[in-house]
Amino acid sequence: MKLFKKILIILLILFAIGLSLVFMIGFGYYSNSLKEKSLVERIEEITTKEDYTPFDQLSKNYVNAVIAVEDHRYYEHGAIDPIGIARAFYTNIRDGQFDEGGSTITQQVAKNVVFNQDKTLLRKLGEIFAAYDLEKNYSKDEIFAFYVNSSYFGDGYYSIYEASQGYYKKDPKDLNLSEATMLAGVPNAPSVYAPTVNPDLAKKRQKHVLNKMAEYGYITQEEANSIN
Repeated sequence: MKLFKKILIILLILFAIGLSLVFMIGFGYYSNSLKEKSLVERIEEITTKEDYTPFDQLSKNYVNAVIAVEDHRYYEHGAIDPIGIARAFYTNIRDGQFDEGGSTITQQVAKNVVFNQDKTLLRKLGEIFAAYDLEKNYSKDEIFAFYVNSSYFGDGYYSIYEASQGYYKKDPKDLNLSEATMLAGVPNAPSVYAPTVNPDLAKKRQKHVLNKMAEYGYITQEEANSIN
């Protein structure tokens, strides 16, 4: 019994040391990424663009659609979502695929604004620290706006304003439910879901967004089914 306790203590110590090293590496990666340009400067590059769309100029349909499909607990959790991470891990193991992530909208802003799109462990670790920094300095609504103004929507459109004008010839605040749910689904994989590239896959993705909105109470299932 004493030997078991000693082994357990040693394992716990090793785990703590390993965890500390992981976080040190992640923080170092994030810090190095800011040497050329600070987080504030990176955010200012987005918010000072001529076509920047603030949160209050976004269609409610669009906001609800993005939250439903990307991070339905967005206003309930902090920079990261342990429940979302656990759910994604379980789903990926169950399905034998690794196509569901546990990243929050804030983490996706960190990826868009601070890092590149490479799927590396270092980037994921650095992303966590960037997300905490974002939530410390900006409101949830501001961070949401950063996300939709820094996402790629396919067809050469790099913000919700460009996408809304490019695909539908209207401002983001005027998007109806059908248009909003179409655009909400594109950034997940722009080369696949852009409506001008793969109309059938884009509609399939849109239907997924609509079903998520119904699942989380933003619309009824009847409304979701009415969009063809």
